[in-house]
Amino acid sequence: MARKILVTSALPYANGSIHLGHLVEYIQTDIWVRFQKMQGHTVHYVCADDTHGTPIMLRAEKEGITPEALIENVHKEHSADFKEFLVEFDNYYSTNAPENKELSQTIYRKLKANGKIATKTIEQFYDPVKNMFLPDRFIKGECPKCHAKDQYGDNCEICGATYNPTELINAYSAVSGAAPVRKETEHYFFKLSECEAFLKDWTRSGTLQGEAANKMGEWFENGLNDWDISRDAPYFGFEIPDAPGKYFYVWLDAPIGYMASFKKLCDMKGLDFDEYWNKDSSTELYHFIGKDILYFHALFWPATLEFSGYRKPTQIFAHGFLTVNGEKMSKSRGTFITARSYLEHIKNPEYLRYYYAAKLNSTMEDIDLNLEDFVARVNSDLVGKYINIASRTAGFINKRFAGKLNPSTDNSAIAELKAAAQTIVHAYEALDYGRALREIMRLSDLANGFVAERAPWAIAKQEGHDAALQQVCSDALEMFRLLTLYLKPVLPKLAAEVEQFLNIEPLNWASVKASLSAEHAINEYTHLITRVDPKLIEAMTESNKENLTATVEVSALAKNEVEAAMTMPETEYISIDDFTKVDLRIATIVNAEHVEGAEKLLKLTLDIGEEADNGERTTRQVFAGIKSAYDPSTLIGRNTVMVANLAPRKMKFGMSEGMVLAASDESGGLFILTPDVGAMPGMRIK
Repeated sequence: MARKILVTSALPYANGSIHLGHLVEYIQTDIWVRFQKMQGHTVHYVCADDTHGTPIMLRAEKEGITPEALIENVHKEHSADFKEFLVEFDNYYSTNAPENKELSQTIYRKLKANGKIATKTIEQFYDPVKNMFLPDRFIKGECPKCHAKDQYGDNCEICGATYNPTELINAYSAVSGAAPVRKETEHYFFKLSECEAFLKDWTRSGTLQGEAANKMGEWFENGLNDWDISRDAPYFGFEIPDAPGKYFYVWLDAPIGYMASFKKLCDMKGLDFDEYWNKDSSTELYHFIGKDILYFHALFWPATLEFSGYRKPTQIFAHGFLTVNGEKMSKSRGTFITARSYLEHIKNPEYLRYYYAAKLNSTMEDIDLNLEDFVARVNSDLVGKYINIASRTAGFINKRFAGKLNPSTDNSAIAELKAAAQTIVHAYEALDYGRALREIMRLSDLANGFVAERAPWAIAKQEGHDAALQQVCSDALEMFRLLTLYLKPVLPKLAAEVEQFLNIEPLNWASVKASLSAEHAINEYTHLITRVDPKLIEAMTESNKENLTATVEVSALAKNEVEAAMTMPETEYISIDDFTKVDLRIATIVNAEHVEGAEKLLKLTLDIGEEADNGERTTRQVFAGIKSAYDPSTLIGRNTVMVANLAPRKMKFGMSEGMVLAASDESGGLFILTPDVGAMPGMRIK
């Protein structure tokens, strides 16, 4: 039965380039959309640039252009990148669009009429130099929990604590460097706390992955807070109706951008908007997002839709983060790679599409782009297995039989390939692309085994065996056709080239039941893809390395504060005696694991050379906010530096008995400190 499906991906922010981390989601979504279209379903895939907010306003100001000019330039760049990576949107739009303004105001008015909007006077940090209220991410200071320096106004990247910006110690504006002042202002709130009963039912109704639903449970335990949906001028966004100087917070109008992009598509294609967004709609709606924005999409968004009279998502699919070579993308290591840089060096986007698909499943697990494995897998699977079938057989058909085929009618290998179709369908449908590709490569091995066993190159040397040669090669190309069909959602451009070579209509899932018939003529075979040269990978990472020598950008006010600090009395500095109170020791990480329910923490078990009374070595347990940078398995056995005499701290997840030391770069990368070779656990640092 044909389905009507609307699909969205999260909106990329119009404040930077698309990078390889972003592409995980868009490739994941595009594969699913292409698969559904090949099934014969009606599918619309929409997206847009997320264009509002303070960062856009400040960047435009810095570049000396209007925000509108900035987002137009970024939109062209994003659109080009997506097109070249074969991400095929039916409409790629902007949240700064008339449709979005109209829908945002309509939804706001419906929420207000439904009693879900309230006003409240709040106290916020205000930059006295820039004359503006500061968003949380534009306030930095010392973490009130672990006292790490230069932490953002909403959470600490070292210990994982969350807090209000007003709790920061020695807070300063990331815009001007000035010490912010507290100032009262009236804000508008969506009463999320009143939506808890609805959300508890909705999040447990099969709309979320199990692990995502469990995460919701944790948030429900802590209680839902009302959601601040307004920001004060100056702000780049939509003004709230009947509230001069007040603007919708970007996270209010951004998801409504899904609706606006589809509304634009409806106007272009003559589609019925209400058929897909009516509260009683029988169509399907799917959102693909990263797990970092789950809170907005699984709580705020469905509640907004429910209490403004629109339909909710059928399902929300959340994926994990991308690491490169087992670690967070890093500018200093050259692994913070943009989509454009990949295209300039590697050129073929389908290699990355294939590699990501091979790693993706239906969970929120992080995936790793191991660059050595990337080269090996692409060369082995796509060139050595898949393309190899055609390259070893097509030439005989072209040269000896004028391109005409004569396949057998009862080949058991072909029958096995056709029988696997449902297994592959189920895997694609469930977003378990890794399982689908493992099955496809198993079938490729089967096809290659068939070719190797029949050895057409040997038959070609024997007189009087032309019929056998033609049949073997024809059967191999039929298997190649089926494999191309199965790979088409992942490799659409290559599939189109194969369709032209085989001289067939565009493949869809009904094509499984067809076959290449006798006397069917193929076109001349030409080389389809080449192996990835490891030197291209090296050149790409080298070109992306940046000199991250620390720099300090301060305003005139901040500069005065720095100069004043330099002339402070000596008693403001710590003495050598103070420093010697810190017990720094070499520690070996004997175990590292994820912490259930913690987004940023890893639990480390450390050996620092201590022994119990019975002579057995003892270990320390430390919770470290380095989950974004490291796969736990890569840490085991490594040496690092630990503060051994820090007072134990009771945390939600257990007792933390010290602190490991880490550094960070401008890209936000975290790097645990590692001593030279030869250092042993328990050694004190002097």
